[in-house]
Amino acid sequence: MNAERIVRIVAGTFILISLSLGVEASPIFVSKYFLFFTAFVGLNLFQSGFTRICPLNNILGKFGIKNSSC
Repeated sequence: MNAERIVRIVAGTFILISLSLGVEASPIFVSKYFLFFTAFVGLNLFQSGFTRICPLNNILGKFGIKNSSC
């Protein structure tokens, strides 16, 4: 599995979990402030599309996982 797929899987998982914890209609609602984490992940994906700088991709590169520009 290449780094780009891992980045997408992790970002999607973080967004789904933070939405589940932050939306009041969810059965596992904790606090509306989890929606800030959702926004952070979305903004990070947005900026990496323009700048090609992705913190998770850099971390994965240190573990030897290549083939991604995020």
